[in-house]
Amino acid sequence: MSKVWLIIQREYLTRVRKKSFIIMTLLTPILLAAFMILPGLLITMSGDTETVMVLDESGLFEDKLQDREDLKFIPLAGSLEQAKMAYQETDYTALLYIPEMSIDNPQGITLYGKKNTSLQTQVRLENTLEKEIENQRFLASGLDRETLDKIEANVKLSTINLSGEGEKDNNAIITSIAGVAGAVIIYFFIFMYGVQIMRGVIEEKTSRIVEVMISSVKPFQLMMGKIIGIAAVGLTQFLLWIVLSFVAVTAVSAAFGIDAAPSPAAQFAAGQAAAQGEEEEEATATSTVDNPPQENEVANTISDVKRGFANLNIALIFGCFLFYFLGGYLLYGSLFGAIGAAVDNETDTQQFMMPITIPLIIAFIMSYSVVLKNPDGPVAFWMSIIPLTSPIVMMVRVPFGVPAWELLLSMALLIAGFIFTTWIASRIYRVGILMYGKKINYKELSKWLFYRV
Repeated sequence: MSKVWLIIQREYLTRVRKKSFIIMTLLTPILLAAFMILPGLLITMSGDTETVMVLDESGLFEDKLQDREDLKFIPLAGSLEQAKMAYQETDYTALLYIPEMSIDNPQGITLYGKKNTSLQTQVRLENTLEKEIENQRFLASGLDRETLDKIEANVKLSTINLSGEGEKDNNAIITSIAGVAGAVIIYFFIFMYGVQIMRGVIEEKTSRIVEVMISSVKPFQLMMGKIIGIAAVGLTQFLLWIVLSFVAVTAVSAAFGIDAAPSPAAQFAAGQAAAQGEEEEEATATSTVDNPPQENEVANTISDVKRGFANLNIALIFGCFLFYFLGGYLLYGSLFGAIGAAVDNETDTQQFMMPITIPLIIAFIMSYSVVLKNPDGPVAFWMSIIPLTSPIVMMVRVPFGVPAWELLLSMALLIAGFIFTTWIASRIYRVGILMYGKKINYKELSKWLFYRV
């Protein structure tokens, strides 16, 4: 055991002292902080208020186009040529020309600009004109927008989780993101550090350093020391990323006085609420300045997101993440180590990596296409039990709530799967680590399992 510990120390210290490890550990939190802070900083720095001059010959939109915080209208009188000349002498965004027309056939509306008009400006003006024309059509037919808004129904479901611990609020978006985030991290870390094991074995084999090491330790001890040592490197880097990311985001936020960008769930839900609030604000003339519907909707949505995170079983999710992170890595890491021992260079690894990576890729794809839609279905159940796919799929299911017996069965089978793959890998490793200059195929690998060394 002391020899395995020495190998673990060597693998760990060798990698954490590398410049690449230090640079990536420090650079990633800074990039994450920039990613979270930069959108807010750009919004505060950019003057995105647009001013549009309006020549309305139809008279349909007189005093109807109301200024907003990011869009202002300046009415003009006179001919189109005079309006063009006046527009050329300003730095305004565009000139909107509305010819004589009826609300039944709104044709000929033209937007003039000094350069190519942005899609955002065009869409915003089109939506504004469409809503006003609709309002006038409602009035012409004996209806108005306020009556229509009263008829329309806006239903929002409050989801409650009935469990043995009592009633808890539930948010499907937050629950899905929590599961997918853990699965994505495990997926990429297995690949990233599994490949490091494979490359490390190939490097030691081709440089013949392994021949010296094998004279002092058994091949199995060498393989396990390498796998566990690199696992410790991965956990160290992951924990440092969490701590440093929090410090970087907090420091940058305080320095610039800008709040970090909300989570994808909050951005998605708040965007929907903002769009709905904007329609209500335009349609409701009685909305107050101090507490408009848009701000109410966004505030309520952000509050729902916070409650959704607060009601997640964070301790269980984090505990399962650590277990499946290590279990999945150890299972696949042993196989990656066996591949490295079986070949002489990285080019020859492709034929052996495909069968190993296919279960991971399938689990990753199925997590989005099937598991999220029905986390308690038969496909989700079996894929969360099979050791080759359980590290990804079970992490997606855990935030939704998994029966204790399923979770324990999945963990037990993952441990058994790790022991089995380690046995297979050790049989291949003990032969392949000293095998040079021979092209290996699957038939040859199967023979190595039963060699006596």
